[in-house]
Amino acid sequence: MEIYLKKEYLHYTGSVKERGVLYLLSSLKQDQQKKGIIVATDCNFSMAVAHHAVRLRIPVIVIMPVNISPPRLRMYRDYGAMVISYGSTARDSQNHARHLANENGYLCLEEDDSLVYLAGLGTVGIELHDQVPKLDAVIVPAGGQSGVLVGTAAAVKHLNPRISVIGVEPEEFPLLLQSLKIDSIATDFSHTTNNKLYGDFMRHSLGAHTLQMAKKMVDKMISVREKDNLVAMLRFQEYEHTTVDTEGAMGLAAILAGQLPELKGKRVAVVVASANMELDLVRECVDRALVLDDRMSRFSVQLGDGPGDMAKLLNMLAREDVRLLDICHRRYSDRIDLFKVQVECVVELRDKSQNCHLRRTLSDLYPTLQWLDR
Repeated sequence: MEIYLKKEYLHYTGSVKERGVLYLLSSLKQDQQKKGIIVATDCNFSMAVAHHAVRLRIPVIVIMPVNISPPRLRMYRDYGAMVISYGSTARDSQNHARHLANENGYLCLEEDDSLVYLAGLGTVGIELHDQVPKLDAVIVPAGGQSGVLVGTAAAVKHLNPRISVIGVEPEEFPLLLQSLKIDSIATDFSHTTNNKLYGDFMRHSLGAHTLQMAKKMVDKMISVREKDNLVAMLRFQEYEHTTVDTEGAMGLAAILAGQLPELKGKRVAVVVASANMELDLVRECVDRALVLDDRMSRFSVQLGDGPGDMAKLLNMLAREDVRLLDICHRRYSDRIDLFKVQVECVVELRDKSQNCHLRRTLSDLYPTLQWLDR
């Protein structure tokens, strides 16, 4: 398979949403541009609106929940937008934005499936057709609103109906996949969804217009597991030297997980839609991905409390060329045998083969061994 990455995260705000937003703002009438616009919540769409409105000299106000992180708040202000903190949830901020818009004549922008917005997003498909000759398939992430997918599909199918368009969603939030199955908009996946990872997917509901376009133009919908997505994010860091978010990694995750065997030997474009993730979440995702990739493990053993017992364990890890990341030594616990200490270690390994070898070695030496990483 020949894979071509469409790196939409290289936009200034790190997201493909800039395409639709720029076209949408440019199409506004002059009197509305003078009055200004207002947008709510922290998401890729809002960032794109804040950035391009300032560039087009359109007054812009962004309403944010009060619990938004300071770095994100500073980013919107650096774009040049006026930022107001209001409410404890995204819904509170959205309702306040609508209220201010009605009182002051602002245009309240919300991500939807308007033709103007979808046309802007569809320029991804036009570029793919021009940039990759003899393209066989395009893999596109389907967020909660699915505008990038249907916009790209409309452009691609218009230029070459033989190109296959494949949409990808998280297994925890298969909104479009379920909606296509029941031929109506599915609802409420929040009880099974990781809000920190998939928050941008969940903030926007699927539109009826988008659903009908997907039925006509999207050839296949699949869902990817969280662990496959995290490993794909790790591969981006290792091979592309960039940090993408869950939406950005989704297309590659489907390929690496072996979910698209029909594309073997084909020329495939993967839309890498965005790379907006806060630093603390990046660290959590990398650590978890290393565990899933069998390159980081955590274990506990009981050792004797005599001189040299700890040294024997550390020397064994050194002989196995294992990197020790963290160690915790506990002497007092009702779960520890008399004259014993419990040691917990976090180690980093080269690959799955070294991981398996270490597990066998430790099992032979320490009957009390427990693995704690899964």
